[in-house]
Amino acid sequence: MRAVVQRASSGSVRVDGQVVGELVPGKPGFVVLLGAGRGDGDDDALQLADKVIGLRVFPDGDGKMNLGVEEVGGSLLVVSQFTLFGDCRKGRRPSFMDALEPVAAAALVEVFVARARLRVPVATGIFQADMKVELVNDGPVTLLLDSRKTF
Repeated sequence: MRAVVQRASSGSVRVDGQVVGELVPGKPGFVVLLGAGRGDGDDDALQLADKVIGLRVFPDGDGKMNLGVEEVGGSLLVVSQFTLFGDCRKGRRPSFMDALEPVAAAALVEVFVARARLRVPVATGIFQADMKVELVNDGPVTLLLDSRKTF
């Protein structure tokens, strides 16, 4: 699985003009763009969720990135994103052959979300919907995680 993790001071996702998910208002958190690839399984989702929750990128009292999302009372906004598996090496149109098929991908996103919800509030977008994601990237801090390279 792949994740683009963005430290945010606010974030929301809209479908058909309606907010369907947002970070806890007034609290920092992560906007997580999450994709599942061929060969990914529950272990990838579980380990990636733990890794995201464990990231220490929020400032402590000295301004150093030393605190995790739990420690700052933050939340996650998880948005499924199959395009994280787009292969742009040939031509100008990305190939998405490495993305997991939708039913299995939706199940892995749910495994990730369920694991994360054991520790912090988690909001989501709607799988396969046309979503509009808004965020204020704080820092900016943006990290790329890949379960095949991270663990």
